[in-house]
Amino acid sequence: MRMIQKLKALEKAVVFLRWATDAQFGKLKYVGEDFIEFEILDMDSMEYTETVLINAQMLLEVIVSGFEVSRVIAEISHKMEIADLGNSCGNL
Repeated sequence: MRMIQKLKALEKAVVFLRWATDAQFGKLKYVGEDFIEFEILDMDSMEYTETVLINAQMLLEVIVSGFEVSRVIAEISHKMEIADLGNSCGNL
């Protein structure tokens, strides 16, 4: 199985991605045959700050699970729960 085919199954997942010039946590927004659209996650604010298009041949490493990825997902989820709670309280 090619790496692109494996990544296609992980679209919309939060991962750690290392490519030729950088490495970041973020979300795989789109995986195509020739490029990957990747939303970079700002670790301080836990918000998506920019979207980059990466040549699929430039990928060096993709980490889809592990302690660091789990921690990032937990922080994003926690922030979303607090934001949702704030929105629902404001509607009372």
